Amino acid sequence: MLDELMRSIANNNVVLFVGAGVSNNLGAPTWGQLIEQMGRDLGYDPQVFSARGASYLTLAEFYKLEKGSIGPLRSWMDNSWHVDDETLGKSEVHRLITEIGFPIIYTTNYDRFLENSFRIHSRKYIKILDVRDISRIKGNETQIVKFHGDFDSDESIVLTETDYFERFSFDYPLDVKLRSDALGKTILFIGYSLNDINIRLLMHKIWRTWQVSGHAKHRPSSYVFLPTPDPIQEVVLRQWDVKVISEDASDPGSALEAFLKRLRTSTPEIMG
Repeated sequence: MLDELMRSIANNNVVLFVGAGVSNNLGAPTWGQLIEQMGRDLGYDPQVFSARGASYLTLAEFYKLEKGSIGPLRSWMDNSWHVDDETLGKSEVHRLITEIGFPIIYTTNYDRFLENSFRIHSRKYIKILDVRDISRIKGNETQIVKFHGDFDSDESIVLTETDYFERFSFDYPLDVKLRSDALGKTILFIGYSLNDINIRLLMHKIWRTWQVSGHAKHRPSSYVFLPTPDPIQEVVLRQWDVKVISEDASDPGSALEAFLKRLRTSTPEIMG
């Protein structure tokens, strides 16, 4: 399975999807901490607010209704999801991502860690946030697609329940781009919790795109990396033609780093 993925990488034919687990390696706040901050901003005891049982999407919706916008929360996230260049430069996970040579990287993270890592390691990239950016794509630049928005624009951030419901229609310009990219390339997911219904829906949508095309047998493989083996997920994801790759490690960050190193040593040097 890994050999097949390595061949696709060597052929410059893999789209990488990067989730929150990659940013967490740099000490970025967890979703639990984000919920606690919402509670503080609204005058609630953070522990009480987070223990109400509602999803973070619903709580974010409540926050936006009470505050009128997510502006204050976005500012807190922007400040909290920030590390200096020296710290980011020491992140082996981010260095490996820049060096492996993925032509397209989708991320559901709002932070700038990927973009800054490409800058630190002198790799060419273009950030794609909306349809205007798509027209600026050049063949020799890695595309970093901010699928759920970016701190540079409050309006772009997909955080509340309504935001996600609207994106579930999958008819935004970035969704159209994803469908196009998914039809021609292998997809690799890293840094995701498979308990997240949003990423599971995305995997299903990609599978469904191929099913309705009438050419599903020609679909390139899709992969998801898990830090520890999970036989239940393997069986469930197999129905959507998603293959699970895992490392048997207790620390998720170390497991991801080991996995990326295996991919990096199998690929040719990519010139910046």
